[in-house]
Amino acid sequence: MGSPRVELSQALAIILASPCLRFVLKLPQTMRLFSFIAASILAMLLSGCGFVYKMEVNQGNYVTEDMAAKLKEGQTRQQVRLILGSPTTESIFHKDRWDFAYSLERRGKPITSHKLTVLFADEKVKSWTVAGLPTSPVVDRDPAYANLEKDKKSDEGGTSWWSKLGDWWRR
Repeated sequence: MGSPRVELSQALAIILASPCLRFVLKLPQTMRLFSFIAASILAMLLSGCGFVYKMEVNQGNYVTEDMAAKLKEGQTRQQVRLILGSPTTESIFHKDRWDFAYSLERRGKPITSHKLTVLFADEKVKSWTVAGLPTSPVVDRDPAYANLEKDKKSDEGGTSWWSKLGDWWRR
């Protein structure tokens, strides 16, 4: 009832009887070494060794300057939650503090990060601090668009080749 067992000697006999192995064993020593190296390199290339896909990681709340501009002193927690969404962290030690943090990583490298901290007093907004909030959601969210914005400001003072190509493509 058990699975058929192949003994080690039978497995070696099957491998040694294969035509490929017999061909390789008839080659001179240097050719065998070259064949082994070539086969190893080919196996690594075909397996994608070193080309591991790393996913884009968005963490936290994406808050822009436009959203932060809607904050006003005296707003309730519910109003802040409506404007900014749920806070990333609500500390049990600091009940009057909400943090809205955001970070973006591509291929394991940090691209951007922002932080907004809202402080409450008597369940109303007392103050808030911002650190590096983006101006618009499109430019900062995708670094490819951010690079487009940087390319528009070329050193010569004219339009860059990238923006010219983009204008030509949109026509």
